[in-house]
Amino acid sequence: MANSKYEYVKCFEAGDEVMYPNIIVVQIDGRDFGSFVLKKETTFYERRASKILSIIVSFFSSTFVTKWKEFFSQKDLSVPPSFHSRVISCASMEVLQAYLLWRQTECHTSNLYNTCLWKLVFSGKSEKEAKEILKGTQKQEKNELLFQQFGINYKDLPQIFRQGSCAIKIKVEDIVKYRENGTPVKRPRKKAVIVHSENIATKGFWNNYSCLTEELGLLAEGINKIKPEYLRSFQFESKLMLSTWIVVRIDGCHFHRFCEDNGFQKPNDEQALNLMNSCAVSLLEMFKDIIFAYGVSDEYSFVLKKESLLYQRRSSEIVSAIVSLFTAMYAMKWKEFFPEKDFKEPPYFDGRSVCYPSSEILRDYLAWRQVDCHINNQYNTCFWLLVKSGKSRTEAQSSLKGTQTQEKNELLTQFGIDYNALPIMFRMGSSVFQDKDELTGNDKVVVEHCNIIDTCFWKEHPRILNEEEPLLTILRPHSNKMLRLS
Repeated sequence: MANSKYEYVKCFEAGDEVMYPNIIVVQIDGRDFGSFVLKKETTFYERRASKILSIIVSFFSSTFVTKWKEFFSQKDLSVPPSFHSRVISCASMEVLQAYLLWRQTECHTSNLYNTCLWKLVFSGKSEKEAKEILKGTQKQEKNELLFQQFGINYKDLPQIFRQGSCAIKIKVEDIVKYRENGTPVKRPRKKAVIVHSENIATKGFWNNYSCLTEELGLLAEGINKIKPEYLRSFQFESKLMLSTWIVVRIDGCHFHRFCEDNGFQKPNDEQALNLMNSCAVSLLEMFKDIIFAYGVSDEYSFVLKKESLLYQRRSSEIVSAIVSLFTAMYAMKWKEFFPEKDFKEPPYFDGRSVCYPSSEILRDYLAWRQVDCHINNQYNTCFWLLVKSGKSRTEAQSSLKGTQTQEKNELLTQFGIDYNALPIMFRMGSSVFQDKDELTGNDKVVVEHCNIIDTCFWKEHPRILNEEEPLLTILRPHSNKMLRLS
Protein backbone atom coordinates (compact mmCIF):
# COMPACT_ATOMS: atom_id res chain seq x y z
CA MET A 1 0.00 0.00 0.00
CA ALA A 2 1.13 3.55 -0.68
CA ASN A 3 2.80 5.66 1.96
CA SER A 4 1.51 9.14 2.72
CA LYS A 5 3.40 12.38 3.24
CA TYR A 6 2.20 12.36 6.86
CA GLU A 7 4.11 9.22 7.88
CA TYR A 8 7.03 11.29 9.14
CA VAL A 9 5.07 11.57 12.42
CA LYS A 10 6.18 8.00 13.22
CA CYS A 11 9.63 9.37 14.02
CA PHE A 12 8.23 10.77 17.29
CA GLU A 13 7.58 7.27 18.65
CA ALA A 14 10.16 6.33 21.29
CA GLY A 15 11.55 2.83 21.82
CA ASP A 16 11.02 1.20 25.21
CA GLU A 17 12.58 -2.23 24.89
CA VAL A 18 13.44 -4.01 28.16
CA MET A 19 16.88 -5.36 27.40
CA TYR A 20 17.82 -8.99 28.01
CA PRO A 21 18.75 -10.54 30.49
CA ASN A 22 16.45 -8.41 32.68
CA ILE A 23 13.44 -10.37 33.94
CA ILE A 24 10.17 -8.63 33.05
CA VAL A 25 7.53 -8.25 35.76
CA VAL A 26 4.21 -6.55 35.02
CA GLN A 27 2.48 -5.18 38.12
CA ILE A 28 -1.27 -4.52 37.93
CA ASP A 29 -3.01 -2.24 40.40
CA GLY A 30 -6.72 -2.13 40.99
CA ARG A 31 -6.76 -3.07 44.60
CA ASP A 32 -3.32 -4.68 44.70
CA PHE A 33 -4.32 -7.22 42.09
CA GLY A 34 -0.87 -8.62 41.56
CA SER A 35 2.16 -9.11 39.37
CA PHE A 36 2.91 -11.23 36.33
CA VAL A 37 6.43 -12.59 35.81
CA LEU A 38 7.45 -13.38 32.23
CA LYS A 39 9.98 -16.11 31.52
CA LYS A 40 13.55 -14.88 31.46
CA GLU A 41 14.20 -15.27 27.72
CA THR A 42 10.80 -14.02 26.57
CA THR A 43 10.56 -12.21 23.25
CA PHE A 44 6.89 -11.39 23.89
CA TYR A 45 6.13 -8.37 21.66
CA GLU A 46 9.86 -7.84 21.26
CA ARG A 47 10.11 -6.98 24.96
CA ARG A 48 8.56 -3.52 24.39
CA ALA A 49 7.35 -2.31 27.78
CA SER A 50 4.29 -0.38 26.55
CA LYS A 51 3.07 -3.31 24.46
CA ILE A 52 3.57 -5.84 27.23
CA LEU A 53 1.96 -3.84 30.04
CA SER A 54 -0.99 -2.72 27.89
CA ILE A 55 -1.76 -6.20 26.52
CA ILE A 56 -1.63 -7.83 29.95
CA VAL A 57 -3.76 -5.17 31.66
CA SER A 58 -6.21 -5.20 28.74
CA PHE A 59 -6.65 -8.97 28.77
CA PHE A 60 -6.97 -8.88 32.57
CA SER A 61 -9.70 -6.22 32.34
CA SER A 62 -11.61 -8.10 29.64
CA THR A 63 -11.40 -11.38 31.53
CA PHE A 64 -12.48 -9.66 34.77
CA VAL A 65 -15.67 -8.44 33.07
CA THR A 66 -16.25 -11.78 31.33
CA LYS A 67 -15.90 -13.83 34.52
CA TRP A 68 -17.84 -11.45 36.78
CA LYS A 69 -21.06 -13.47 36.70
CA GLU A 70 -19.24 -16.66 37.71
CA PHE A 71 -18.43 -15.11 41.07
CA PHE A 72 -21.20 -12.51 41.53
CA SER A 73 -24.20 -14.19 39.90
CA GLN A 74 -26.70 -11.92 41.70
CA LYS A 75 -24.91 -8.67 40.93
CA ASP A 76 -24.57 -6.69 37.73
CA LEU A 77 -21.27 -4.99 37.00
CA SER A 78 -22.52 -1.42 36.93
CA VAL A 79 -19.19 0.42 36.70
CA PRO A 80 -16.39 -0.68 34.35
CA PRO A 81 -13.25 -1.82 36.19
CA SER A 82 -10.05 0.01 35.40
CA PHE A 83 -6.52 -1.03 36.28
CA HIS A 84 -3.07 0.50 36.07
CA SER A 85 0.03 -1.46 35.14
CA ARG A 86 3.76 -0.91 35.02
CA VAL A 87 6.85 -2.88 34.09
CA ILE A 88 9.50 -3.73 36.67
CA SER A 89 12.78 -4.71 35.07
CA CYS A 90 14.51 -7.14 37.44
CA ALA A 91 18.23 -7.17 36.71
CA SER A 92 18.85 -10.49 38.48
CA MET A 93 17.15 -13.34 40.30
CA GLU A 94 18.07 -11.62 43.57
CA VAL A 95 16.04 -8.57 42.53
CA LEU A 96 13.09 -10.75 41.55
CA GLN A 97 13.30 -12.56 44.89
CA ALA A 98 13.36 -9.23 46.74
CA TYR A 99 10.42 -7.98 44.67
CA LEU A 100 8.30 -11.04 45.52
CA LEU A 101 9.12 -10.68 49.21
CA TRP A 102 8.16 -7.00 49.09
CA ARG A 103 4.78 -7.66 47.45
CA GLN A 104 3.88 -10.49 49.83
CA THR A 105 4.95 -8.45 52.84
CA GLU A 106 2.74 -5.60 51.57
CA CYS A 107 -0.14 -8.07 51.25
CA HIS A 108 0.23 -9.16 54.88
CA THR A 109 0.73 -5.64 56.24
CA SER A 110 -2.25 -4.20 54.35
CA ASN A 111 -4.55 -7.08 55.22
CA LEU A 112 -3.70 -6.99 58.92
CA TYR A 113 -4.34 -3.25 59.03
CA ASN A 114 -7.59 -3.44 57.04
CA THR A 115 -8.89 -6.35 59.11
CA CYS A 116 -8.39 -4.29 62.28
CA LEU A 117 -9.81 -1.14 60.69
CA TRP A 118 -13.06 -2.71 59.52
CA LYS A 119 -13.59 -4.72 62.70
CA LEU A 120 -13.39 -1.45 64.61
CA VAL A 121 -15.76 0.24 62.16
CA PHE A 122 -18.28 -2.62 62.33
CA SER A 123 -18.12 -2.45 66.13
CA GLY A 124 -19.35 1.16 66.04
CA LYS A 125 -16.26 3.33 65.52
CA SER A 126 -16.10 5.85 62.72
CA GLU A 127 -13.38 5.35 60.10
CA LYS A 128 -11.57 8.39 61.47
CA GLU A 129 -11.68 6.99 65.02
CA ALA A 130 -10.53 3.57 63.84
CA LYS A 131 -7.59 5.05 61.95
CA GLU A 132 -6.60 7.08 65.02
CA ILE A 133 -6.64 3.94 67.20
CA LEU A 134 -4.40 2.08 64.72
CA LYS A 135 -2.02 4.99 64.14
CA GLY A 136 1.54 3.94 64.97
CA THR A 137 0.61 0.40 66.06
CA GLN A 138 2.97 -2.47 65.30
CA LYS A 139 2.19 -5.98 64.06
CA GLN A 140 1.98 -7.52 67.54
CA GLU A 141 -0.35 -4.79 68.79
CA LYS A 142 -2.73 -5.36 65.88
CA ASN A 143 -2.72 -9.09 66.50
CA GLU A 144 -3.53 -8.49 70.18
CA LEU A 145 -6.35 -6.08 69.28
CA LEU A 146 -7.95 -8.67 67.01
CA PHE A 147 -7.67 -11.46 69.59
CA GLN A 148 -8.61 -9.53 72.72
CA GLN A 149 -11.46 -7.41 71.33
CA PHE A 150 -12.87 -9.67 68.62
CA GLY A 151 -11.64 -13.18 69.47
CA ILE A 152 -9.82 -13.50 66.16
CA ASN A 153 -6.53 -15.33 65.72
CA TYR A 154 -5.09 -13.62 62.68
CA LYS A 155 -3.34 -16.82 61.56
CA ASP A 156 -6.71 -18.58 61.32
CA LEU A 157 -7.93 -16.16 58.63
CA PRO A 158 -8.06 -17.56 55.05
CA GLN A 159 -4.66 -17.88 53.40
CA ILE A 160 -5.82 -15.95 50.35
CA PHE A 161 -6.31 -12.87 52.56
CA ARG A 162 -3.04 -13.16 54.48
CA GLN A 163 -0.66 -14.49 51.84
CA GLY A 164 -2.14 -13.54 48.49
CA SER A 165 -2.38 -15.90 45.53
CA CYS A 166 0.17 -17.35 43.14
CA ALA A 167 -0.82 -18.47 39.65
CA ILE A 168 1.77 -20.99 38.52
CA LYS A 169 2.06 -23.19 35.45
CA ILE A 170 2.53 -26.87 36.20
CA LYS A 171 3.04 -29.78 33.81
CA VAL A 172 0.10 -32.16 33.45
CA GLU A 173 -0.82 -34.94 31.04
CA ASP A 174 -4.06 -34.55 29.09
CA ILE A 175 -5.90 -37.25 27.22
CA VAL A 176 -6.02 -36.06 23.60
CA LYS A 177 -7.64 -39.16 22.06
CA TYR A 178 -8.25 -42.87 22.50
CA ARG A 179 -6.75 -45.71 20.49
CA GLU A 180 -8.97 -48.29 18.82
CA ASN A 181 -8.48 -50.65 21.76
CA GLY A 182 -9.73 -47.96 24.14
CA THR A 183 -6.40 -46.98 25.73
CA PRO A 184 -5.87 -43.24 26.15
CA VAL A 185 -3.23 -41.21 24.31
CA LYS A 186 -1.76 -38.56 26.61
CA ARG A 187 0.20 -35.42 25.81
CA PRO A 188 2.01 -33.15 28.26
CA ARG A 189 0.81 -29.56 28.56
CA LYS A 190 1.09 -26.69 30.98
CA LYS A 191 -1.83 -25.80 33.21
CA ALA A 192 -2.22 -22.72 35.44
CA VAL A 193 -3.03 -23.45 39.08
CA ILE A 194 -3.59 -21.17 42.08
CA VAL A 195 -1.55 -21.80 45.22
CA HIS A 196 -1.21 -20.01 48.56
CA SER A 197 2.11 -20.12 50.35
CA GLU A 198 3.41 -18.37 53.43
CA ASN A 199 6.61 -17.24 51.75
CA ILE A 200 6.94 -17.33 47.98
CA ALA A 201 10.39 -15.73 48.06
CA THR A 202 12.11 -18.80 49.49
CA LYS A 203 14.22 -21.42 47.80
CA GLY A 204 12.01 -24.15 49.25
CA PHE A 205 8.83 -22.82 47.64
CA TRP A 206 10.52 -22.09 44.32
CA ASN A 207 12.05 -25.55 43.96
CA ASN A 208 8.63 -27.21 44.27
CA TYR A 209 7.70 -25.95 40.80
CA SER A 210 9.94 -27.00 37.93
CA CYS A 211 8.53 -24.38 35.55
CA LEU A 212 9.89 -21.61 37.79
CA THR A 213 13.42 -22.97 37.89
CA GLU A 214 13.43 -23.91 34.19
CA GLU A 215 12.12 -20.61 32.84
CA LEU A 216 13.51 -18.16 35.40
CA GLY A 217 16.33 -19.76 37.40
CA LEU A 218 17.13 -20.65 40.98
CA LEU A 219 16.52 -18.52 44.06
CA ALA A 220 19.13 -17.96 46.74
CA GLU A 221 18.56 -18.77 50.38
CA GLY A 222 15.70 -16.85 51.98
CA ILE A 223 15.99 -13.12 52.57
CA ASN A 224 14.39 -11.33 55.48
CA LYS A 225 14.01 -7.63 54.83
CA ILE A 226 14.10 -5.39 51.81
CA LYS A 227 13.67 -1.66 51.40
CA PRO A 228 10.85 -0.80 48.98
CA GLU A 229 12.92 2.15 47.72
CA TYR A 230 15.46 -0.35 46.36
CA LEU A 231 12.78 -2.17 44.36
CA ARG A 232 11.14 0.98 43.07
CA SER A 233 14.40 1.94 41.40
CA PHE A 234 13.86 -0.94 38.96
CA GLN A 235 10.46 0.28 37.79
CA PHE A 236 10.52 0.87 34.04
CA GLU A 237 8.94 4.30 34.15
CA SER A 238 9.07 7.36 31.95
CA LYS A 239 7.35 10.71 32.24
CA LEU A 240 6.08 12.27 29.04
CA MET A 241 7.46 15.66 28.06
CA LEU A 242 5.61 18.68 29.40
CA SER A 243 3.72 21.06 27.10
CA THR A 244 3.31 18.47 24.37
CA TRP A 245 0.22 16.79 22.99
CA ILE A 246 -0.04 13.20 24.25
CA VAL A 247 -1.60 10.67 21.91
CA VAL A 248 -2.46 7.20 23.19
CA ARG A 249 -3.16 4.85 20.29
CA ILE A 250 -4.79 1.50 21.03
CA ASP A 251 -5.06 -1.42 18.60
CA GLY A 252 -6.99 -4.66 18.81
CA CYS A 253 -4.80 -7.71 19.45
CA HIS A 254 -5.38 -10.68 17.14
CA PHE A 255 -8.54 -8.95 15.93
CA HIS A 256 -8.46 -10.73 12.58
CA ARG A 257 -9.13 -13.93 14.50
CA PHE A 258 -11.61 -12.18 16.82
CA CYS A 259 -13.57 -10.88 13.81
CA GLU A 260 -13.60 -14.33 12.21
CA ASP A 261 -14.71 -16.03 15.44
CA ASN A 262 -17.58 -13.59 15.89
CA GLY A 263 -18.72 -13.47 12.28
CA PHE A 264 -18.07 -9.77 11.64
CA GLN A 265 -19.12 -8.61 8.18
CA LYS A 266 -16.34 -7.95 5.67
CA PRO A 267 -14.83 -5.49 4.91
CA ASN A 268 -16.67 -3.40 7.53
CA ASP A 269 -19.06 -4.36 10.30
CA GLU A 270 -21.15 -1.31 11.17
CA GLN A 271 -22.18 -2.60 14.58
CA ALA A 272 -18.58 -3.43 15.52
CA LEU A 273 -17.51 0.09 14.56
CA ASN A 274 -20.39 1.60 16.54
CA LEU A 275 -19.30 -0.45 19.55
CA MET A 276 -15.78 1.01 19.26
CA ASN A 277 -17.26 4.51 18.95
CA SER A 278 -19.46 4.01 22.00
CA CYS A 279 -16.44 2.97 24.07
CA ALA A 280 -14.53 6.04 22.86
CA VAL A 281 -17.41 8.30 23.91
CA SER A 282 -17.33 6.76 27.39
CA LEU A 283 -13.61 7.47 27.67
CA LEU A 284 -14.05 11.13 26.76
CA GLU A 285 -16.79 11.39 29.36
CA MET A 286 -14.63 9.77 32.05
CA PHE A 287 -11.24 11.31 31.23
CA LYS A 288 -11.72 15.07 30.93
CA ASP A 289 -8.12 15.46 29.75
CA ILE A 290 -8.96 13.62 26.52
CA ILE A 291 -10.08 16.34 24.13
CA PHE A 292 -10.29 14.42 20.84
CA ALA A 293 -10.31 10.84 19.58
CA TYR A 294 -10.12 9.34 16.12
CA GLY A 295 -11.01 5.74 15.34
CA VAL A 296 -11.06 3.33 12.44
CA SER A 297 -11.49 -0.45 12.37
CA ASP A 298 -10.06 -1.86 15.65
CA GLU A 299 -7.90 1.20 16.34
CA TYR A 300 -8.48 4.40 18.30
CA SER A 301 -6.22 7.40 18.98
CA PHE A 302 -6.92 9.50 22.09
CA VAL A 303 -5.48 13.02 22.27
CA LEU A 304 -4.81 14.49 25.72
CA LYS A 305 -4.66 18.24 26.11
CA LYS A 306 -1.21 19.75 25.99
CA GLU A 307 -1.23 20.94 29.60
CA SER A 308 -2.51 17.61 30.95
CA LEU A 309 -0.99 16.37 34.21
CA LEU A 310 -2.98 13.15 34.22
CA TYR A 311 -1.12 10.62 36.41
CA GLN A 312 1.74 13.13 36.55
CA ARG A 313 2.26 12.30 32.83
CA ARG A 314 3.60 8.83 33.68
CA SER A 315 3.36 6.93 30.42
CA SER A 316 2.63 3.49 31.87
CA GLU A 317 -0.24 4.75 34.03
CA ILE A 318 -1.82 6.80 31.24
CA VAL A 319 -1.59 4.01 28.67
CA SER A 320 -2.71 1.21 30.98
CA ALA A 321 -5.62 3.17 32.45
CA ILE A 322 -6.96 4.10 29.00
CA VAL A 323 -6.45 0.63 27.52
CA SER A 324 -7.92 -1.05 30.59
CA LEU A 325 -11.04 1.11 30.70
CA PHE A 326 -11.60 0.87 26.93
CA THR A 327 -11.34 -2.92 27.07
CA ALA A 328 -13.70 -3.18 30.04
CA MET A 329 -16.23 -0.93 28.28
CA TYR A 330 -15.94 -3.03 25.10
CA ALA A 331 -16.73 -6.23 27.01
CA MET A 332 -19.55 -4.62 29.03
CA LYS A 333 -21.21 -2.95 26.00
CA TRP A 334 -20.92 -5.99 23.74
CA LYS A 335 -24.53 -7.14 24.27
CA GLU A 336 -25.86 -3.68 23.39
CA PHE A 337 -24.54 -4.12 19.86
CA PHE A 338 -24.51 -7.91 19.51
CA PRO A 339 -27.47 -9.08 21.64
CA GLU A 340 -27.57 -12.49 19.95
CA LYS A 341 -23.84 -13.23 20.25
CA ASP A 342 -21.46 -14.21 23.03
CA PHE A 343 -17.82 -13.59 22.14
CA LYS A 344 -15.75 -16.79 22.21
CA GLU A 345 -12.53 -15.31 23.56
CA PRO A 346 -12.11 -12.08 25.57
CA PRO A 347 -11.21 -9.10 23.36
CA TYR A 348 -8.07 -7.18 24.24
CA PHE A 349 -5.95 -4.30 22.96
CA ASP A 350 -2.41 -2.98 23.09
CA GLY A 351 -1.44 0.67 23.47
CA ARG A 352 1.38 3.16 23.24
CA SER A 353 1.87 6.84 23.99
CA VAL A 354 3.56 9.41 21.76
CA CYS A 355 4.25 13.10 22.35
CA TYR A 356 3.82 15.68 19.59
CA PRO A 357 5.34 19.13 20.15
CA SER A 358 2.99 21.26 18.04
CA SER A 359 -0.64 21.32 16.96
CA GLU A 360 0.46 21.19 13.32
CA ILE A 361 2.35 17.94 13.85
CA LEU A 362 -0.56 16.59 15.89
CA ARG A 363 -2.91 17.36 12.98
CA ASP A 364 -0.47 15.65 10.64
CA TYR A 365 -0.60 12.59 12.89
CA LEU A 366 -4.40 12.54 12.70
CA ALA A 367 -4.23 13.13 8.94
CA TRP A 368 -1.89 10.11 8.67
CA ARG A 369 -4.44 7.93 10.44
CA GLN A 370 -7.28 9.19 8.21
CA VAL A 371 -5.26 8.65 5.04
CA ASP A 372 -4.59 5.12 6.27
CA CYS A 373 -8.32 4.69 6.88
CA HIS A 374 -9.05 5.54 3.23
CA ILE A 375 -6.20 3.43 1.81
CA ASN A 376 -7.08 0.38 3.91
CA ASN A 377 -10.82 0.67 3.35
CA GLN A 378 -10.49 1.01 -0.41
CA TYR A 379 -8.12 -1.96 -0.56
CA ASN A 380 -10.27 -4.13 1.72
CA THR A 381 -13.46 -3.25 -0.15
CA CYS A 382 -11.83 -4.42 -3.41
CA PHE A 383 -10.27 -7.46 -1.74
CA TRP A 384 -13.50 -8.81 -0.25
CA LEU A 385 -15.49 -8.15 -3.42
CA LEU A 386 -12.97 -10.27 -5.33
CA VAL A 387 -13.12 -13.01 -2.68
CA LYS A 388 -16.93 -13.02 -2.65
CA SER A 389 -16.89 -13.21 -6.46
CA GLY A 390 -15.05 -16.53 -6.29
CA LYS A 391 -11.34 -15.72 -6.11
CA SER A 392 -9.15 -17.16 -3.37
CA ARG A 393 -7.57 -14.74 -0.93
CA THR A 394 -4.18 -15.28 -2.57
CA GLU A 395 -5.64 -14.55 -6.01
CA ALA A 396 -7.35 -11.41 -4.71
CA GLN A 397 -4.09 -10.15 -3.19
CA SER A 398 -2.27 -10.85 -6.45
CA SER A 399 -4.92 -8.97 -8.46
CA LEU A 400 -4.56 -5.87 -6.25
CA LYS A 401 -0.77 -5.89 -5.95
CA GLY A 402 0.69 -2.58 -7.15
CA THR A 403 -2.67 -1.04 -8.06
CA GLN A 404 -3.25 2.68 -7.51
CA THR A 405 -6.35 4.53 -6.28
CA GLN A 406 -7.78 5.04 -9.78
CA GLU A 407 -7.35 1.39 -10.69
CA LYS A 408 -9.13 0.29 -7.53
CA ASN A 409 -11.99 2.70 -8.22
CA GLU A 410 -12.30 1.27 -11.74
CA LEU A 411 -12.38 -2.24 -10.27
CA LEU A 412 -15.18 -1.20 -7.91
CA THR A 413 -17.24 0.21 -10.80
CA GLN A 414 -17.09 -3.26 -12.39
CA PHE A 415 -19.06 -4.42 -9.36
CA GLY A 416 -21.46 -1.47 -9.69
CA ILE A 417 -19.98 0.38 -6.70
CA ASP A 418 -19.16 4.09 -6.47
CA TYR A 419 -16.52 4.28 -3.74
CA ASN A 420 -17.60 7.80 -2.71
CA ALA A 421 -21.14 6.53 -2.14
CA LEU A 422 -20.03 4.02 0.50
CA PRO A 423 -20.94 4.90 4.13
CA ILE A 424 -18.85 7.86 5.25
CA MET A 425 -17.86 6.11 8.50
CA PHE A 426 -16.10 3.41 6.47
CA ARG A 427 -14.25 5.94 4.32
CA MET A 428 -13.35 8.61 6.88
CA GLY A 429 -13.41 6.90 10.24
CA SER A 430 -14.94 8.42 13.37
CA SER A 431 -14.02 11.60 15.25
CA VAL A 432 -15.13 11.99 18.86
CA PHE A 433 -15.03 15.32 20.71
CA GLN A 434 -16.92 17.75 22.93
CA ASP A 435 -19.36 20.03 21.11
CA LYS A 436 -22.28 22.31 21.96
CA ASP A 437 -25.75 20.80 21.99
CA GLU A 438 -27.80 23.10 19.74
CA LEU A 439 -30.96 22.56 21.78
CA THR A 440 -29.60 22.97 25.33
CA GLY A 441 -26.38 24.89 24.71
CA ASN A 442 -24.55 22.42 26.96
CA ASP A 443 -21.43 20.50 26.06
CA LYS A 444 -21.83 16.89 24.98
CA VAL A 445 -19.57 14.25 23.46
CA VAL A 446 -20.39 13.71 19.78
CA VAL A 447 -19.31 11.25 17.10
CA GLU A 448 -18.85 12.69 13.61
CA HIS A 449 -17.50 11.29 10.35
CA CYS A 450 -15.71 14.17 8.72
CA ASN A 451 -12.58 15.30 6.91
CA ILE A 452 -9.98 16.09 9.59
CA ILE A 453 -7.18 16.47 7.03
CA ASP A 454 -8.66 19.73 5.75
CA THR A 455 -8.01 22.74 8.00
CA CYS A 456 -11.68 23.68 7.72
CA PHE A 457 -12.59 21.16 10.41
CA TRP A 458 -10.16 22.69 12.90
CA LYS A 459 -11.31 26.23 12.07
CA GLU A 460 -14.90 25.18 12.70
CA HIS A 461 -13.93 23.61 16.05
CA PRO A 462 -11.21 25.88 17.49
CA ARG A 463 -11.99 24.80 21.06
CA ILE A 464 -10.55 21.33 20.52
CA LEU A 465 -6.90 22.35 20.27
CA ASN A 466 -7.21 25.70 22.02
CA GLU A 467 -4.09 27.00 20.32
CA GLU A 468 -1.94 29.64 21.99
CA GLU A 469 0.51 32.12 20.54
CA PRO A 470 3.46 30.58 18.64
CA LEU A 471 6.67 30.09 20.61
CA LEU A 472 9.01 29.16 17.78
CA THR A 473 8.96 27.79 14.27
CA ILE A 474 10.29 24.62 12.72
CA LEU A 475 10.54 23.38 9.16
CA ARG A 476 7.86 20.83 8.28
CA PRO A 477 9.34 17.64 6.81
CA HIS A 478 8.48 17.08 3.14
CA SER A 479 7.99 20.80 2.44
CA ASN A 480 9.49 24.24 2.85
CA LYS A 481 6.56 25.49 4.88
CA MET A 482 7.37 26.88 8.31
CA LEU A 483 5.32 25.65 11.25
CA ARG A 484 4.44 27.06 14.62
CA LEU A 485 5.27 25.15 17.74
CA SER A 486 2.54 26.14 20.15
